[in-house]
Amino acid sequence: MPYIALEDHLPGITGLLEYSKGTAQPIRDLTQFLLRGPSTLTEAERELIATVVSYGNECTFCTTAHTAAADLLAGETQTAEKVKQNIETAPVSEKMRALLTIARLTGQSGKSVTADAISRAKAAGATDIEIHDTVLIAALFCLYNRYVDGLGTALPADPAYYNVLAERLVNHGYTRLPQGYDHLKK
Repeated sequence: MPYIALEDHLPGITGLLEYSKGTAQPIRDLTQFLLRGPSTLTEAERELIATVVSYGNECTFCTTAHTAAADLLAGETQTAEKVKQNIETAPVSEKMRALLTIARLTGQSGKSVTADAISRAKAAGATDIEIHDTVLIAALFCLYNRYVDGLGTALPADPAYYNVLAERLVNHGYTRLPQGYDHLKK
């Protein structure tokens, strides 16, 4: 049960974004820019960053939602699962292993990121902007994870909700649709 009154049909971050549209808009805008805007990292790779941070922060809603989005963007269901279990053996490039490690470290604490982790990413071909964006995406998802869990938001009653949410994120991004989430009311 959430700690504040939220719409029953909107679990996790969806309820919080609808609860406070004024604070939601800048968060949505930043998320849209970082995860769907121009980048040399693919949308699937950026969703993997969100996934690994959320997993490390033990945020079930965000982990499951961004795993589903990463899977949909990648067209397969194995990579995100393997990244969560072990970044070093996951079927991603060495550059992504290094960036995902930086993301995981950022999720623990900004001070956990080391010069060695940055050097590894650069040696694997990561650019300064890719490193910057990885840290910023990771920091943003720390905000999301703490927001979702700090207010005790509910998990969806039906796990299929995550697939519906993933389709929405892939097809429409992180902006608020004009109808909001009315289509999810039962």
